[in-house]
Amino acid sequence: MSLRDIAKKLGRSHTTLSREIDRHQRYWRPYIPCEADRRAKRLALQQRRRSALKNPLVFLYVREKLRLGWSPEIIAGRLSVDFPDQSIHFETIYKYIYKGKNKRDKLWKHLEFGHKKRRIKSGRQVHKISKIKGALSIDLRPKDVDKRKHSGHWETDNMEGVKTDTKVLSVTTERMTRVVLLSLLSDRKSLTKVNAVIEKVDRFPSELKLSLTADNGAENTKHKVITDSLNMPVYFCHPYHSWEKGGVENRVKKVRRILPKHQSLDNISIQKVQQIENWINTMPMKVLDFKTPYEKMSLVINKLNLNNHLTSGALQERM
Repeated sequence: MSLRDIAKKLGRSHTTLSREIDRHQRYWRPYIPCEADRRAKRLALQQRRRSALKNPLVFLYVREKLRLGWSPEIIAGRLSVDFPDQSIHFETIYKYIYKGKNKRDKLWKHLEFGHKKRRIKSGRQVHKISKIKGALSIDLRPKDVDKRKHSGHWETDNMEGVKTDTKVLSVTTERMTRVVLLSLLSDRKSLTKVNAVIEKVDRFPSELKLSLTADNGAENTKHKVITDSLNMPVYFCHPYHSWEKGGVENRVKKVRRILPKHQSLDNISIQKVQQIENWINTMPMKVLDFKTPYEKMSLVINKLNLNNHLTSGALQERM
């Protein structure tokens, strides 16, 4: 039979058969299928490029689970459970996802953070000490502040809309009562920020002005103005440790429901900011036994007034 007739019966191209014979029929030797098969397997073991993800079973398994949102660590661990005779290291999966031509499949979009470019596993190298002059480390803050048992300890941060915006939103919250104070700042200058914080916090009794916690942003470089004006120390988180002021981060997330990311703040009015502040402070919270932040703060202030009244009465009796 001719190669074309054989190719039609096999469903292959006749050139494929021609190349197969040329590879294994040399020097007037006949084509022997079993010897050709052994030689092909031997050459396959010597190939420089290995097949992706070890074998087709693992290849399909990894891609399927990635699309389900599984992390490479979970896939690698579960593979041995579903197929005891198979194994793969999660680092191999990461390398496959971010390897040159594989990036066209955009499998990185199925990872938890969806970074297009792989990050360093150990994280970024950051400064452990604040660069702000005269900054008090949060390590010096009284430890009982972490327990939120006493009111009067505040946290503050700035929330931006678009990088090019002139205006930003100052968000300040009291740790125990969760009361949030919002101020629309006309610019990003430090003096504008501290004046807004002073204006808002100064309305409260002196017993509720015990400390303020901020991050290492440039808007907090004038922190001594707050300390001198309110007689309240300002503590700074460690760089890139935003969870150390988790209260204000949580309130920023709540504000984002109304003012999402990438929405400009330049067209937001002061009245709109006030409405958002009232909406947050009048929403019951489970952590407050389903009281609102305003109700919780009212209870704290009433208790302070009662204690002050009792103290002044006792002094008058002694006199």
